[in-house]
Amino acid sequence: MTATHEELGVLRRVGASLEGRLERHIEHDQQTVWHMLTRPERLAEWLAPGTIELRLGGTAKLNFTDSGTVIDSQVTAFEAPRLIEYSWSSPGEPARPVRWETQALEGATRLTLTVSVPQNEDIARACAGWEAHLMMLLAAIEGVPMKFPFECFKTTREAYKAKVAALG
Repeated sequence: MTATHEELGVLRRVGASLEGRLERHIEHDQQTVWHMLTRPERLAEWLAPGTIELRLGGTAKLNFTDSGTVIDSQVTAFEAPRLIEYSWSSPGEPARPVRWETQALEGATRLTLTVSVPQNEDIARACAGWEAHLMMLLAAIEGVPMKFPFECFKTTREAYKAKVAALG
């Protein structure tokens, strides 16, 4: 996959953070998409092994074994099956909120992922990583889980770098 700037998420500056907003139209009902985002056995298929307590203030623990990254944060927004937000950081690290929103459509779901990082961090890397995980999500929801697509990540990261440069 080669991403064009039009297919990529929208970047913007928000206070002292950079934010990426990625959207997908998924040909599955909202409940199916919600389960992919929240159930441990489904998370392991496309994101990382771990658990998310489905309540405001619940823990979000994910172990990205290939990269050595461990997420250990709290759920900061929750409204099943429409919204869940947590930080993809560990204690002592800056907040990096990731917000998942689902909207039921006729026979489908609009999935919106909003990710924020401090301005001194690499939003292009963050968004490219999430783009890759969204590819994995779409494959897993169709019953054909895939490994992390590194080539897509690298290409997409370069495209996001151009978008960051355009922000000024």
